[in-house]
Amino acid sequence: FGVTINEFYGQTECNMTVSSCQPLFANKPGAIGKPVFGHDVQIIDDHGNPTDGEGDIAVARGSASMMIEYWKRPEATQDKFRGHWMLTGDRGQWVDGYIQFIGRDDDVITTAGYRVGPAEIEDCLLTHPAVATVGVVGKPDPLRTEIIKAYVVLKSGVAPSEALQNELKKFVQERSAKHSYPREIEFLDALPMTVTGKVIRKDLRARAAQEVADG
Repeated sequence: FGVTINEFYGQTECNMTVSSCQPLFANKPGAIGKPVFGHDVQIIDDHGNPTDGEGDIAVARGSASMMIEYWKRPEATQDKFRGHWMLTGDRGQWVDGYIQFIGRDDDVITTAGYRVGPAEIEDCLLTHPAVATVGVVGKPDPLRTEIIKAYVVLKSGVAPSEALQNELKKFVQERSAKHSYPREIEFLDALPMTVTGKVIRKDLRARAAQEVADG
């Protein structure tokens, strides 16, 4: 349509912290943008120090749009900060001066020593012609900590089968890192969704954990 789209990243506690802005710099595929002027945004480690590797996306105290506190919730306020930094609850990393979003901290899957964001696997599966909707979570595993499991809703007229499960696994293997493919795929009629159309991954994680408990 000839429209230039600039996306931005933020949250209620501190909005508009990272953005793309094509008049100022080129967009980088796979990145959410660069820190917006007026915000000191960093990727920090568990000790609150900036890191070049994967870490928590954090914003320095003092940003004009940052909350002061959670109303009458001092413990929640304390948990929101790590020293000088407000934690967004998201994981990310720097890529050539841009911030790449990996996933929500509680959504990131730890499998065989790797940390994998579910969104990248979901995005890959959604490009398969048989897939209508998908939710990816970590399922507890004694050997790998977690295995990647995908809950898939198929498009109308597509029949679930073991052959299709294997096809979808191979589909992801060929398009992403070898450790990022779902070792388990389960077909469902519907996924738990928010009113805004987002998959409720915590419900799927609970389902996966219950599967392990049930043996």
